Amino acid sequence: MMRPIAFLGLCAASTLLMMSAATHADTLHTQVRLEKHMDLPSGGMSMAQVERRFGAPERKLPVRGGGSRWQPPIHRWVYPGYIVYFEHKIVIHSVADAPAGERPVH
Repeated sequence: MMRPIAFLGLCAASTLLMMSAATHADTLHTQVRLEKHMDLPSGGMSMAQVERRFGAPERKLPVRGGGSRWQPPIHRWVYPGYIVYFEHKIVIHSVADAPAGERPVH
């Protein structure tokens, strides 16, 4: 049998977890809607195609991965309002950068 104090602690922890998940889901939903209305680089474009169409990025972040055949290099280019991810030199995803007030807190 569970003690009343332990039960209340479990209820509080469950409530906080559900609130956190709901906040993250709302932020993600907003971001997906934003991406649908933006002109973003699409999967399969080369780095050269992205640069020709969207211009030079504000920043090129350090490459991640690339240590082995199973861990390809991931390049990240930062543009105003979005980030483009490349595997080798091909776009795999473009993600809208949420405004500072809408970023989830971890």
